[in-house]
Amino acid sequence: MNHKNKNKNQNDTVESGLAFWMCIGIAIGTAIGTATHNLGLGMAIGLSVGMCLGLTIGQRDSAHSEDDPEDHK
Repeated sequence: MNHKNKNKNQNDTVESGLAFWMCIGIAIGTAIGTATHNLGLGMAIGLSVGMCLGLTIGQRDSAHSEDDPEDHK
């Protein structure tokens, strides 16, 4: 596999994780916002937390995929 395709596959992994965690964050933020009667703030905080989690987990997963495959027995 050439270097260009390898980077593209890693970006796809990061982006799909980001979208998943953004959705989870919005869902949790909506629930908290509804409970506290401040829906806008809850959704904004949920989205921010979801983006942070998605980027962090996506970067961690892509860093682990760059390791030597023999390490993952």
